[in-house]
Amino acid sequence: MSDQIQISNSTVLTGKMLTKTYQEGKLKTSVLHGVDIEIHPGEKVAILGSSGSGKSTLLHLLGGLDKPSSGEVQLLGKPFYNLSANQRAAMRNQHLGFIYQFHHLLPEFTALENVSMPLFMQKLPLKLVKEKAADMLDQVGLSHRIKHKPSELSGGERQRVAIARALVNNPKCVLADEPTGNLDEENADKVYGLMCDLSTKIQTSFVVVTHNKKMAQQLDRVYTLHNGLIA
Repeated sequence: MSDQIQISNSTVLTGKMLTKTYQEGKLKTSVLHGVDIEIHPGEKVAILGSSGSGKSTLLHLLGGLDKPSSGEVQLLGKPFYNLSANQRAAMRNQHLGFIYQFHHLLPEFTALENVSMPLFMQKLPLKLVKEKAADMLDQVGLSHRIKHKPSELSGGERQRVAIARALVNNPKCVLADEPTGNLDEENADKVYGLMCDLSTKIQTSFVVVTHNKKMAQQLDRVYTLHNGLIA
């Protein structure tokens, strides 16, 4: 794009005219067709849509995990894809958190060690790492499970550990891809409520990809993605 995107100081994450096309051989598949989105501090935003609508692709572009075919992403006012791969990784680690449908915890490590991983990447003192990780586990109600490995935790507890890991760096924004999709309704409601409470408490923005209209409507704003466009 030739025009510089003007964003306010109150914008954490911005996507402007985002498109994404995948090509395999001669076959081209267009997933996004020009999506605009803004995320402000402390707000909880849902991206609602059916399977194949481009929700996860959009989340990956916003998180710097995949590059748009055209358009621009800005994180804290900085054009994300103008940065080198190393600079982008550092920005992502410092300012973004990620939660997935499947917790992706490391099975050989305890809850405390799993939550500590983002802090180790910042090369913080070990004592401080443990203190911050333990405090975050306490905030998600798992202070009594810090020495347990994922196999010793319930599905809901594993997802709470994943939430703690996403938040331990005090990121500006957490990107969550169907974070309750692998849980039963009771645990899904608990995990969703926990994310909303923590967002309000620590003023971290949440962008939640979901196909669950009931849950989406509990958030501050809802973007509906249909056939690669915001409807």
